Amino acid sequence: MLNKGVTLRGLEVFEALAEHGSVARASEITGLSQPAVSQQIRNLQTALGTDLIDHSKRPMQLTSAGRAYLSRAREVLSQLRLAQSELTVMDLTHLTQLSMGIIDDFDNDLTPRLVTKLAESMTRCRFRLVTAPSHEITDAIQSGDLHLAITAMAPEPLEGITEYPLARDPFILVAPSGYIREAANMTSALQELPMLRYGQEQLIGRQIEAELTRAKLEIPQRFEIGSNPSLMAMVSRGIGWAITTPLGYLRAARFHDQVEAHPLPFAPFSRKISLLASGDWADTVPRDVAQTMRGLIHTHMINPAIERFSWLEGEFKTLEDDA
Repeated sequence: MLNKGVTLRGLEVFEALAEHGSVARASEITGLSQPAVSQQIRNLQTALGTDLIDHSKRPMQLTSAGRAYLSRAREVLSQLRLAQSELTVMDLTHLTQLSMGIIDDFDNDLTPRLVTKLAESMTRCRFRLVTAPSHEITDAIQSGDLHLAITAMAPEPLEGITEYPLARDPFILVAPSGYIREAANMTSALQELPMLRYGQEQLIGRQIEAELTRAKLEIPQRFEIGSNPSLMAMVSRGIGWAITTPLGYLRAARFHDQVEAHPLPFAPFSRKISLLASGDWADTVPRDVAQTMRGLIHTHMINPAIERFSWLEGEFKTLEDDA
């Protein structure tokens, strides 16, 4: 039985305060007043009999007990949100047709889970699913070939398309196992092996090149690989290093023993994964599908990634509609 005073609202407030280090920001996120946020934290700490927040630091920081408790609290909230999202998306019996595109980053795990949930509730629906790279999915929904699309977002706005943000997917560096750790200097180590690039027809490849240019990094072009599994396979064989994202890394699970992930050695950047709905599509369905997808991403992608790489915490995360 939970200690008296440990409430769901208290856990949500604690999570928001831990992530943003500000009572004001936690107030905005939870919809509570600032005094109410402070009271929720006091009640939680009293119930647990220990301090979770170090109020002497600015921004606020967690105590060691707070960091340990946050990990468990997030697991609880994640499971509750997933359960809620599964319930909200169950009634799609009114649909008669749905064409949906999903980026191939989710092929291994999330797409089968999402499609199974949708199919169970679409008893009278003619359903079509397309998996492809982001630029192809985006083109398809803009042309009217798809009703819904889950894709990485391009920097340009899309006319007539409604966006529902799902996740922030930060870029990371991947290198052969042990290569960076054994090097005296990361910069010099990266000069000894070539960079393996994504194909420039891909959105992810263009975004990486734009950021390298912005950082004034001139890296010779030798390899351009259009397939994420092939790129990760080449890294695992020691042929070179690459810039990818946690989703790209997680997708290549069979190479994890031979590949290591590291934070970028220059200014961090990220991409946004969103659900897109064509202009004539009803609002309720895409919102429900987006909420279900956020739960799946959090449970099956974000939590395992942060457990393995704690430095991703706060960077690899789900996004709400107002993000």
